[in-house]
Amino acid sequence: MTNQPKQQWGSRLGVILAVSGSAVGLGNFLRFPGNAAENGGGAFMIPYFIALVLLGIPIGWAEWTMGRYGGRKGFHGAPAILGVFTKGPVGRYLGVFGVLIPLGVYFYYVLIETWCLYFVIKYVSGGIGIDPTAPIGSSTEVGSQVEVTHTFFNEITGDGGNGILFSQPDGGGVHPIVWTFLVVASINIFFIFRGISKGIEAVCKAAMPIMAVLGVIILIRVLTLGTPDEAKPDQSVLNGLGYLWNPDLSKLTNFKTWLAASGQIFFSLSVGFGVIINYASYMKKKDDVVLSGLTASATNEFFEVALGGMIAVTASIVFVGVAVTQEGQGGTMSLGFKTLPMVFAQMPGGNIFGGAFFLILFLAAITSSLSMLQPTKAFIEESVGCSRVGSTMIVTGWGLVGNLFVLYYSKGLIALDTIDFWVGTFFILIVAGIQIIAFGWVFGIDKGLKEAHEGSNIRIPAIFGFIMKYVSPTFLIIVVVGFCINNAPGYIDKLFGHIAVELSDPKPPEGIDDEAKQNWTYAWTQSSGKPGTLSNTSEAAAKFVAAPRAENEDNYEVEFQVVINDGTNTRTETVKQKIDVEGPPDARKTWMLLLITIAGIALLVFKGAKRGKELGLDINGEHPLND
Repeated sequence: MTNQPKQQWGSRLGVILAVSGSAVGLGNFLRFPGNAAENGGGAFMIPYFIALVLLGIPIGWAEWTMGRYGGRKGFHGAPAILGVFTKGPVGRYLGVFGVLIPLGVYFYYVLIETWCLYFVIKYVSGGIGIDPTAPIGSSTEVGSQVEVTHTFFNEITGDGGNGILFSQPDGGGVHPIVWTFLVVASINIFFIFRGISKGIEAVCKAAMPIMAVLGVIILIRVLTLGTPDEAKPDQSVLNGLGYLWNPDLSKLTNFKTWLAASGQIFFSLSVGFGVIINYASYMKKKDDVVLSGLTASATNEFFEVALGGMIAVTASIVFVGVAVTQEGQGGTMSLGFKTLPMVFAQMPGGNIFGGAFFLILFLAAITSSLSMLQPTKAFIEESVGCSRVGSTMIVTGWGLVGNLFVLYYSKGLIALDTIDFWVGTFFILIVAGIQIIAFGWVFGIDKGLKEAHEGSNIRIPAIFGFIMKYVSPTFLIIVVVGFCINNAPGYIDKLFGHIAVELSDPKPPEGIDDEAKQNWTYAWTQSSGKPGTLSNTSEAAAKFVAAPRAENEDNYEVEFQVVINDGTNTRTETVKQKIDVEGPPDARKTWMLLLITIAGIALLVFKGAKRGKELGLDINGEHPLND
């Protein structure tokens, strides 16, 4: 180890707020409302809370315990701590993913963080240009609210082409979002340099209360909206709350609802990220990990359910209705970036509340992004023995390279989406599985619970011993298998050259909700364009797989027809789909970045194990603790 003084948290409240700050992020205010809206509102909450009890809280307790135990042996990086718990090199090298996840998520998270700050700036200076009297319309209807939000969002994300943010097509030079990114990146680097107590802990102590106060103010405003448009009685606060809390039990038969709920728990609690295990390693022997873990989870749930969900979903239903809310205009994050701006445009004092909301998002994002570099920083320090300044320079430089990669390869958000799927979702499930198996089976559940209760003011209920050993691993295996079956093929197609897109039937007539569509029948056919393969042709969303990209091939459009029978009438609609041929090459470039990152981490794991042996450290967990 280095001769520098050991870092520790300033207080137990500090570590709880830091872990909560890591967990309370964009997943709470963007991902959760989007997932809830897309998966039936109240129906989503049942598997969500089941996953919280059977996965989130148990695995969280395991991570807190493993982290503190590893810290008592002198380790702070996930590879070394997993090596101790699995008693050998297998755990150390599996721990590579415990470093990759926070670092990889940081690659794109800072970009989303930048979007949030840019929205704040725009709202402070007058909004993003939505005319509240214009029709909601669609993305192809010029001047409609949806078209304005789509255009604005696509512009600031660089969706139109790789490198477009650095060189605007109209000769305008660098887009202002790039300068905003440099500000955000500098803020992250500054506080990472300040370390644990003066950096991360100080930011979280300041940001968390501000977020809570602003969130409560916005929530109160949303809950007092009533029914703004008497001509649309269904668009009311009560119906918005009812949508979020009244379950449609038929939705529970859809496995995708369970997958979405389980994935949300991992992303929102930071379970499996490698963050909790690192933060807990700086705790003292008698620090309470059981109560700390439960408090951090409860804090996260308050921000996620009480603030994130009730604000976003309720306000969206009040002003744009259930149909638009469910659509989310494309993706779980889009409810926040594309739908809510329309809500704020119609809300009295909307610019003020819009600015406050996106300020909450920015603060939530900054507390999370700071946490993502700390595990890698600690890992580098113990692997090569460099100083805190040296490790900070390496990790911030590493993170900046990833940020700039995602910022440049912005076309279709392929780079961001690829990292988010593999690193920010799939690998998290894998690491969580490794950790709970290491805790319950390799280390031993009885020994693990005994370690957890060291210095604890409360005890983990006995039933959780059974859950952590048997239920959590089984549940997790089911989630991983189901997730792979449902989601992995499209990303693999994209990676290896086939272009897969999901088609959606046109927007149904106004007033038709999702429940009314349950018994509708669909028949998809391709009517023109380059031929491909259609599947799921009898469902509302068909899948189209195009042939691999040809050399120098341009983007092209394919036209489809869908025949919809609602049980009474039959109508035929035309759906046009733009095929982005640049997707596969950009996905492969992104994976090259990830493979280089994995190789670098693996090399440092090797060097760290060699260094640990030279220092006489118990790298294989062969000896009992000697505090």
